[in-house]
Amino acid sequence: MNSTFIEVAYLVATGLFIFSLKWMNTPRTARRGVLSGVIAMLVAVGGTLLDPGILAGNYKWIALAIVLGTVFGVPLSWVPLTAVPQRTALSHAFGGLAAGLVGVAEFYTSFGEHGQGFTPFRIGALCLEVLLGFLTFTGSLMAAGKLQELKFIPSRPVVYRGQNLINFTLLGLAVLCCALLVANPERFQFLFPAVIALALTFGVLLILPIGGADMPTVISLLNSYAGLSAVAMGFVMDNKLLITAGALDGSSGLILSIIMCKAMNRSFANVLFGAFGQVQTSAGHAEARTVKSASPKDAVEILENASFVVIVPGYGMAVAQAQHRVREIYDELTERGITVKFAIHPVAGRMPGHMNVLLAEAEIPYEDLVEMDDINPDMSQCDVCLVIGANDVVNPAARNNKSSPIYGMPIIDADKAKTVLAIKRSMNPGFAGIENDLYFADQTLMVFGDAKAVTGEMARALAGEDGPGH
Repeated sequence: MNSTFIEVAYLVATGLFIFSLKWMNTPRTARRGVLSGVIAMLVAVGGTLLDPGILAGNYKWIALAIVLGTVFGVPLSWVPLTAVPQRTALSHAFGGLAAGLVGVAEFYTSFGEHGQGFTPFRIGALCLEVLLGFLTFTGSLMAAGKLQELKFIPSRPVVYRGQNLINFTLLGLAVLCCALLVANPERFQFLFPAVIALALTFGVLLILPIGGADMPTVISLLNSYAGLSAVAMGFVMDNKLLITAGALDGSSGLILSIIMCKAMNRSFANVLFGAFGQVQTSAGHAEARTVKSASPKDAVEILENASFVVIVPGYGMAVAQAQHRVREIYDELTERGITVKFAIHPVAGRMPGHMNVLLAEAEIPYEDLVEMDDINPDMSQCDVCLVIGANDVVNPAARNNKSSPIYGMPIIDADKAKTVLAIKRSMNPGFAGIENDLYFADQTLMVFGDAKAVTGEMARALAGEDGPGH
C-alpha cells in the first residue's frame, strides 16, 4: 500500500512541477507558480518519507537535516534583490553538491554491499551525476564569488596561455576515467576519486575566464547542469520523479541559455571559452572625447516636454535599489498624459529576468515592460530615452565598431531616440569593461550620481516639491 501512495505522491508532484514551470512564464501567474513548486516539493519529500526503508533507523538524521536546512535556508531567503543572482548561484552549488554526494554514497554503498552492484548503464549515469554535480558545485561557487566581487575571486576574466587546452585536458581525463569505470568498475574503482577531483577542478577553471557580462548565460547553464545531474541521479536510483524534475530543470536552463546567447549574438563556446569582458585598453581614446552633463532638474524639464518616454533599466538601478523612485517618475509622467514604456534587454542585470523582477517589485504594470525586439521599431519616435545604470545593452559599438568585443550583439536602440538621458555614477566602464559610445553622442546628456538619489530628486521635482525636506 505504501508503494502505491508513494507513486501517487510522485505523480502529483510531477504534475505540480510542470504547472509551476508553466505559471512562471508571466508575472501575473508567477506567485501561483512558486506556490505550486513549493507544494510539489513538500509532496515529493512526504511521499519519499512514506518508504519504511527510508525512515527506519534514520529519522534522527532526517530530522537533523531538516533543522539544518531551515537554519541555513531561511536567512538565505532574506537577501536583497541585488543579491538574487549570487543567491541563485548558491542554490545551484548546493544542488550540485547534493547530487554529487548522493552519487558518491551510492557508488561506495553498492560496492560495499553487493560487489557487483553496477550495470554499464548505471555506472555511466552515476559517473555523469558525479561529474556534473561537482563541477556545478565549484563552478557555481565561483560564479557567486565573482558576482559578489569577493576580494579573493577576481570578477574580471582571468586568462593565461594554454587555458582552454588545460580545461579540455581535465575534462577529457575525467571522461576517460568514467569510460574505464563503465568498462570495468571493479578493476578501475580507484579512478572514482579522480573523477571527483577533476570535476571539482574543472568547475573552478571553467568559470575563471568568464566575465560579469556573461553571468546571466553562465547562471542558466549551471542551472541546466544541476538539472542534468538530477536526471542522472534519477536513473541511478530508479526514481522517476528525479528524472522528470531534473529534465524540466535541465531543459529550461538550456533553453534559457540559448535565448541568452541569441540575445548576445554569441555561441556557447564563445561564452565559455572566449574570456569576454576583459577591460579594453582605450584610455587615451576616452580622454579625447567629451560628454555633456545635466542636472536632475534639467532632466525633469526635458521629460516634461516629451510625449513618448522609454526607460532602459540596468544593473546600476539594481545596485542603487532605485526601482521605487523610478516608479514615482513613471506615475508622475503618466499622470501628465506622457506615454512611458520600459525597454527590457534579455541580458540586462546579472541574471535572466533581473530587471523584470525589480520592476515587478515596484508594481510597475506588466504591459509597460516591453522586450527589446518589440521596442526597437519605436525608438526612432521616442522623445526621451532615460537610461538608468545600463551599459553594454545600449552601446552602439555593438552595431558600428567591428573591433569591439560586443560587435554583433543585439542592443536596445537608445541612440535612435531624439534625446538620451543617462544616469550613471561616473564614466567608468560597466562590469564588462567596455566603453559606451552612447554617452558621447550629440543627443546624450549625462546625469551623474547615485541612481536612487538622482531618480528621487527627479521624482520630487516632478511632484512639485522643492527638495528632500519639503
